[in-house]
Amino acid sequence: MTTHQLPSVADRPGPAADTGRTRPAERPRTTMAARRHRAFYLFTSPWIIGFTLLTVAPMAFALWLSFTTYDGISPHWHYVGLGNYRELAGDPGTWNALGRAGLFAVVSVPLSIIAGLALAVLVNRPVKGRGLFRTLLYLPAVVPPVGAGIAFKSLFDQNSGAVNGVWTFFGFDAIGWLADPYARYVLVMTVLWAAGNVMIISLAGLQDVPRELHEAARLDGASAWRTFRGITVPLLSPVLLFQTVTGVIASVQTIMPMLLAPVPGTSGLTTIPQSDYTYMIHVFSEYFALGRYGYASALLWLLFVLILVATGLIFRFTSGVVFYNVDPEANK
Repeated sequence: MTTHQLPSVADRPGPAADTGRTRPAERPRTTMAARRHRAFYLFTSPWIIGFTLLTVAPMAFALWLSFTTYDGISPHWHYVGLGNYRELAGDPGTWNALGRAGLFAVVSVPLSIIAGLALAVLVNRPVKGRGLFRTLLYLPAVVPPVGAGIAFKSLFDQNSGAVNGVWTFFGFDAIGWLADPYARYVLVMTVLWAAGNVMIISLAGLQDVPRELHEAARLDGASAWRTFRGITVPLLSPVLLFQTVTGVIASVQTIMPMLLAPVPGTSGLTTIPQSDYTYMIHVFSEYFALGRYGYASALLWLLFVLILVATGLIFRFTSGVVFYNVDPEANK
């Protein structure tokens, strides 16, 4: 009679050693994680590639140029180490231009924030046709800087500008608005003219303020100004902080209005007024007028470091006055 012997427990194959398969419970989890990683990098790859090619690579190249005497044309250049940085540290023209850029930021950023907030408060009121007013006030913000510069140059031209046309109509002498000392005021007006961008951001912040707080303040007898100062402004503090940081960064890099509004100089040439000769104009002059690519790259890297320092100081000194509806530490 034929008999069959059952295998013992020791002879049975192990669950993973002999089958060579992944446990069924682990396969969906591993596959889902891999799919999420692939989807993440697939959707972020355009930004990663663009940031690498258009930001990281140019900054690295500019950093390398800042240690050389490269002029953009000649193949012969020399490595000078920190020579460019030592030169700019002792150049009074660099620091004067940087001071003008800082003064422009100190004046233009608060004015643009106040103007944008005031416009946002006006267009946030329940009036008829406020959508049209919002559109009209925002339109100057979408005008390209080149168009805005040309428009202001035409308006404030000493000989044919509309501003001097009105000014002389009342019997006053024509004023050289695009020359010193009036050029700085025209530059600030150019910035305020595009305050619609700040208005839109402030309007979004105003609409996020809970109405219940305003109603409770009115029931307590608080005036409109006290409600605005005690409730609206504190709740808008994150928005105001964002506008301050981005405004400072943008203002110290402003260059287009200065380049498009030069005034006639000697020998038929055009010159930029001294009050408009800011840091970026100084960089532009070193790059394209003098061909000192290495020195101009060092100037740009100095500006980059100063912007980082200024941003850090803004966050440091405003940490106690910025109110968040949600605690930033709550999600950690």
